[in-house]
Parts: sequence; C-alpha cells; structure tokens
Amino acid sequence: MKLIFKQISSAEATSFLIDKHYSGRKPQIKYAFGAYQGDTLKAVCTYGVPASRSLCIGIMGVEYFDRVIELNRLCRLEDYPEQLSKFVSYTLRELKQYNLLVVSYSDLAMGHQGAIYQSCNFFFTGTTKGRTDKYTPDGKHSRHYTDEYKHLRKIRSPKHRYIYFATDKKHKKIYSKMLKYPIIKEYPKGEKTMYELGNFIKPHILNIDSNYEYFEDNTDKKESNA
Repeated sequence: MKLIFKQISSAEATSFLIDKHYSGRKPQIKYAFGAYQGDTLKAVCTYGVPASRSLCIGIMGVEYFDRVIELNRLCRLEDYPEQLSKFVSYTLRELKQYNLLVVSYSDLAMGHQGAIYQSCNFFFTGTTKGRTDKYTPDGKHSRHYTDEYKHLRKIRSPKHRYIYFATDKKHKKIYSKMLKYPIIKEYPKGEKTMYELGNFIKPHILNIDSNYEYFEDNTDKKESNA
C-alpha cells in the first residue's frame, strides 16, 4: 500500500515518538509530519525552534536568528517500507514556503553519522565539541537545577551539524551570505548504526569531585520537560 505524507498535529507526533525515539523526551514542536500507510502512522518528522537563542544567532547572526529551525525528531517503525529520505525531502519542500534555515545534529554517541541528511543534500558544517551541562535528576530541564547536584555534570557528546536551506532562491542567497559556519564539502563517514525502538539513551554523568563517570539508568522515565 502506498505511503501518504502529510502534516500532522504536535500531539499526534508526540504520541508516536515518546515511547519509540531514543531520547525518551517530548520535543518542542512547531511543525510535524507523518507518513501513513493506510490508517497506520509509520514515521514522524518534527521541527521546532532551538531551545537556545544563542545557538540560532551563532548560525545566522542577530538579523535572521528567528529563521533558524531544528529538525529535532525523526523516527520510523521497523517495517517502514521505503527510503526514509523521500519522507524527509517531502517535509523540507513543505517548509520552503516559510523560508527557513534547518539545522539538525547527528549524535556520535548513538553511532549516527548523518546518512539521512547526506541523502537529502544537507550541508555539513562541522562537529560540535563535547562538553558538560548542569545536572538535574530524572532528565528534568536545567531550570530545576539546585546546588544539591553541583558536584555532578551531564556529559554532552560531540555531534555532526547539518544545515539545509528550506527557502526560495532569493532567501537561499541571503542566508548563504549570513551563515556563520563554513560548509565542508566532504561528508563524514562511518559505520551506520540503528537503534532499537524504545531503547532510550542513558544520561552520561560525571562526578567532578571524584572524576568518576557513569550512566544514569532512568530510561524508563519518559520525562516531558524538553
């Protein structure tokens, strides 16, 4: 049966993602798309405004920072019947009416090199540095931080950064000049790794007092404070 692509509600996308995507967290969603086979939702792709304003400014500068949007979730069922890149390409075409610059990251800790972005002709703009963030238990947002956990830091793994001009020709020319990162012609390569649906990533924690690292086993808690 032929797949049908269409825009869906954020609630429908979240319901599909929350028990399948390895993050185990509800994303901030502005645009959501689904791939249906009959009445069955087979894949979801969502876009949202990045949580950090400084991240957007770092990509496009102050004048166009509000044009940056992040492809923040992409997930399919294991029996998805065709190339996922066709679905993602559809969503990017739909976004062109809004003249947006799409950014997305492939998580090296999950063995992701960004093959789907490469297939969809995203531009590779480098790899973020690994760093640590404030730690809060149970995957809660950093706004819940207290000094009780000041001796702990959450390790954030390096990620490949990809961008795509979901724009008309006029805006692509403008955004290309405003882009703050160089476009690297050669894509990163590596062995493609697939994760098991419902197998959530475990937070990687560093105790800065003892320099001890461990993985927090809270993956059964589907925290929604993204």
